[in-house]
Amino acid sequence: MAHHILKATKETVHLGGFSHLLPPALTIDSGDTVEVETYSGYYVYDKAPPDFLTPAFLDICHNLPQERKIAAGPHLLTGPIYVRDAEPGDVLEVKLEAITPSLPVGFNAIRAGWGALPQIFHQSALRFIPLDLENKIAEYPLGSGIKIPLKPFFGILGVATPDASRSSVPPGYYGGNIDNRELQPGSKVFLPIFVPGALFSIGDGHSAQGDGEVNVTAIETSMNGTIQLKLYKNLQLTIPIAETPTDIITMGFAQTLDEALELALKNMIYFLECFVNLAPEDAYVLCSLAVNFRITQVVNSPQKGVHGMLPKSILSKDFSFPLSVR
Repeated sequence: MAHHILKATKETVHLGGFSHLLPPALTIDSGDTVEVETYSGYYVYDKAPPDFLTPAFLDICHNLPQERKIAAGPHLLTGPIYVRDAEPGDVLEVKLEAITPSLPVGFNAIRAGWGALPQIFHQSALRFIPLDLENKIAEYPLGSGIKIPLKPFFGILGVATPDASRSSVPPGYYGGNIDNRELQPGSKVFLPIFVPGALFSIGDGHSAQGDGEVNVTAIETSMNGTIQLKLYKNLQLTIPIAETPTDIITMGFAQTLDEALELALKNMIYFLECFVNLAPEDAYVLCSLAVNFRITQVVNSPQKGVHGMLPKSILSKDFSFPLSVR
């Protein structure tokens, strides 16, 4: 297994979406680790304070090639990473080993017409928020004494699909803009693969976010991380599943929260059937007794998100997920 470093440059990032037509920024083998650099704030850099800007980021903002501008999404993603031997029908495990904000400032933006309350908060607004990286807190509002713990994660973890262009805004069966704050270091995300090589991309660093992400954004942050990518050849998944040190997480993405909850619940029942060997009705009952369903986000139009959290502590000591890896 090899270790790679993938810096964010105008040759290794792409803007706004996913595409299987993009040439890989890096090619690796299953089991390799990657130190990855990501930047956020492509569309607000001209309003940013000096601490938000680096020469590499400014070069991206000024000189990103047109062919690396994929769709209208606001996200700057690093990748794609091509995994040798990855084929449609396989599953990619993304193990999140380390996640660290790279700059002492992030931003929050209200976008007109977006968010959970667009009729009330209809004016666009942009705030840059200092980050105390030593103490891992952000004070907001500044001077209020309100200290928000920094719990960094990547909002976007996704693979390409056969579509030539797919926006980075809505999440889906390919992962993408999941915005799940549970995906801290030590977690794993399992993504179905749809094109050769998987073509995995990562970005949308968040230093802090509440469930729901109700005003459209978190503390959006340029982020560095270390990930490990592994292939599974016999793990039958059609939707993303995640595992944290304490929970199994299933996801549901749909145009309403009711539909998203239904999908997250169905996906948890499927998981319990396939990997815990429960009968469907027993799985349904267990979901009512022990699984916590939470709002992931309500703002990544047109898809809202709900995730179900199954505590691993209640499962048999013999439980193991997944079972085998290539």
